[in-house]
Amino acid sequence: MLRIRLCLLLAALALAACETPPVTKDELASVDYGPKPASWQDEVKSYLKIRLTDPTAAIIESRSEPKQLYQRRTEVRDRQWGWAVCVWVNDKNRSGAYDGYYPMTLFIRNEKIVAVNNGPDDFGPIGATYARRQCRELGAPFDQ
Repeated sequence: MLRIRLCLLLAALALAACETPPVTKDELASVDYGPKPASWQDEVKSYLKIRLTDPTAAIIESRSEPKQLYQRRTEVRDRQWGWAVCVWVNDKNRSGAYDGYYPMTLFIRNEKIVAVNNGPDDFGPIGATYARRQCRELGAPFDQ
């Protein structure tokens, strides 16, 4: 557990050092978030269904409604924008036991997921750091 926390701390420090300057109003005005997604929960479930170890037993908690979110480009992440949602996922591992919740943020444009932080395809300290920060911004802090 201490090793995980140390990795997360080091990743957070690395991210802080890599971020570009603050986003300008012109940059924000140049992106098109598209319409607010109507079937975002179905899209999230569909996305996770083919990626989780046991999708029928996984516990997926939607912790925020879609909100416009902009993710700056850094050395470790591309620029992303869209209607973002925070979900907490508790999936079973290969032995059949639950591993515990982890946060995810998903960016949606035109009813499709275009980017994910800390999903099954993006585990690690960088994705986890982004997801925790973005879930906090979306009003769903992950303090576990």
